[in-house]
Amino acid sequence: MNKQQRISKAIKDVVSEMMDRVMERVLITDPFIKESHHSKKPLYAALVPDEIFKGSHFERRFVTPFGNVWEKLAQVVALEAHGNCQMGHTINGTIGEESLRRIQEILNTLEHSKKEEKIKPNWDKELKYIKAGGGELIPVTVVCDIFIQNKKDGTRYAFELKAPLPNSDQTKVSKENYLNS
Repeated sequence: MNKQQRISKAIKDVVSEMMDRVMERVLITDPFIKESHHSKKPLYAALVPDEIFKGSHFERRFVTPFGNVWEKLAQVVALEAHGNCQMGHTINGTIGEESLRRIQEILNTLEHSKKEEKIKPNWDKELKYIKAGGGELIPVTVVCDIFIQNKKDGTRYAFELKAPLPNSDQTKVSKENYLNS
């Protein structure tokens, strides 16, 4: 089996295992029970057909575990492609006090700019501004979702994974982590 076939199989295995757990939960350990739904939420049950709530019951039990699958998928691909992958890896370092202040300034400006003056992120400009800050070194710690160090050439990669439509506070924290690392 070549590398591409091993990656495809690993991805399929991760998704299959997750779906098996979801189906086990939805059909066996925590099924939608119409009578229980009617007793807990009689008004909703009177207004909306059971099939809709049954779909909602499934959706909640599918979406939550799927959020964790992204990291596992990244891990199986990274292991095949680079030979090494850690989830929840801690990176320790230092950053200048003024640089830290500038990171907060940029994040606050992006978050609180008025609609009519909406400021767009500019990674190169922001990074240059932050690096020019300097100051007394302060220890910082960043935990990345996925950390890869290629076994052949030593190249290191750090990733933070988010859902396709993350909340704005999650994107702010992600950007802060990137700028701190």
